[in-house]
Amino acid sequence: VYTPPEHRRKGYATACVAGVCREILKSGYDFCTLYTDLSNPTSNSIYMKIGFRPVCDNVEYAFAKPIA
Repeated sequence: VYTPPEHRRKGYATACVAGVCREILKSGYDFCTLYTDLSNPTSNSIYMKIGFRPVCDNVEYAFAKPIA
């Protein structure tokens, strides 16, 4: 979630993510998942605040050329 600098620290990202997750759960899904960058402590603290917990690490590999 990107928040312009002049609007940060007002709770907008927290409210947005929490609201989306609330609607997902209300619509019948059992859980809500997100991927985050461990090097961003601000977003990670927001996600922890609304109840997300680390489950596993994920790694993505991109190859320059298709493997034949």
